[in-house]
Amino acid sequence: MDNIIKAAEIIAKSKGIAFTGAGISTPSNIPDFRSPSGIWAKYNVREYAYIDRFIENPEKVWEFFKLRIKEFSKALPNNAHMAFAELESIGFLEAVITQNIDGLHQKGGSKNVLELHGTITKLVCLNCQKKYESKDFDFEQIKLPLCKCGKILKPDVVFFGEPLPEGVFNRAVSLALSSSFVIVAGTSGVVYPAAQIPYIAKRNGATIIEINKEKTEITRTITDIFIQGSVDISIPEIVENVKKIIGK
Repeated sequence: MDNIIKAAEIIAKSKGIAFTGAGISTPSNIPDFRSPSGIWAKYNVREYAYIDRFIENPEKVWEFFKLRIKEFSKALPNNAHMAFAELESIGFLEAVITQNIDGLHQKGGSKNVLELHGTITKLVCLNCQKKYESKDFDFEQIKLPLCKCGKILKPDVVFFGEPLPEGVFNRAVSLALSSSFVIVAGTSGVVYPAAQIPYIAKRNGATIIEINKEKTEITRTITDIFIQGSVDISIPEIVENVKKIIGK
């Protein structure tokens, strides 16, 4: 039986979660971070993505993030994002747990999105913890965004050296423990502790459905159904088959 149909049949009789990474947004022309043509091939990750570097030289780190905010704000959700939103709306997807910071799942219509690595759509003050919307700042005109308390704001993303947001991660673990399936899409599953999520689900009996262009460590260790291909084609096909099975 075709793996698309196998996946749809499993999804159509249960409830589960999606676990996504950079590969779900590359069809929206957002580059990934780790591939040979990704962002960290052009920039030194140690200089721009570690919290101690931000504290030492926020001006330099902000030059990098201004470009990312501009780039990400122009991006539109693709068919994979919208298919997950539809799967949620018809009652089979409880949440999207994402490592992405681009906000495209929400733009695509998903309501319950857990952002393990934070979001570039918001800024946060390390001094008073107040948060702001990135879109409310004109980064063409200002050198550094400032909080009302006078301190420099930080992109509300998880830098290396920072913990994951505890409440978000705990909620993700809770969902992983109770889900019947996990759709792993566009991630190689090598960044921890986020990558624990599908493994936690697998240990508790979940079926792992993986959609990636290439096989990964997840494929080798826990995947039950592997669909090799582009997420913006395969995920909508799965959702269409779920709809056929349930008569929608």
